[in-house]
Amino acid sequence: MLHILLASASERRKEWFEKHMQNLELTTRPLHFEEPKPKWGAPVEEQVEYTCLAKAHAAVEEMEISRQSGKVHFDFILVADTIVTDPDDPLMPLGKPNDEQHALAMLLRLSGNRHRVWSSTAIIYPPGGTGKYKLHGGWTTNIWTESAIVEFNELEEERIMQLISSDSWQGKAGAYDIAGAAASDTRVIEGDELAVLGLAPSAIKTLQSL
Repeated sequence: MLHILLASASERRKEWFEKHMQNLELTTRPLHFEEPKPKWGAPVEEQVEYTCLAKAHAAVEEMEISRQSGKVHFDFILVADTIVTDPDDPLMPLGKPNDEQHALAMLLRLSGNRHRVWSSTAIIYPPGGTGKYKLHGGWTTNIWTESAIVEFNELEEERIMQLISSDSWQGKAGAYDIAGAAASDTRVIEGDELAVLGLAPSAIKTLQSL
């Protein structure tokens, strides 16, 4: 049985693995680094992949510290990142909101519109692996980036305030949780819902074949 470290604070990613990947031993823990903030001006798919690669570097550095202290070894490490694209501007990323006002602004942008969600997932291989990107200490990684299109209902002011007060926006790209509080307000109209939940489907298929 493979022992996988999912280096993520996302409860949705953890829940998905626990439900669909019961043939592996899963450990989850967040990374202890400040991830890059998405900025206007570059294609969102490039930004999400850049952040995912930065997370891969951070995960390996933290793993090397754990190994030196004699802690558990993992067969593979997974990191992922998700960014929502503004409905009207393909160069405007909507990452995780900073506070309630930021979340409110995002929901107002998404209300009644369709938008694309990008997710990147990296499988990180221990020294001796054959990943495309070289990391610290001989570790390597491959990265998959995919997207899906989500349609949002037209949200009344009362509904927006319910979503804000629920705190479901916290830690969520675009300020909504498609598998939680915003499930009745959203639908995937193109692509795989897994990409909206924060995992690139092709990366998961690759993991299942290992």
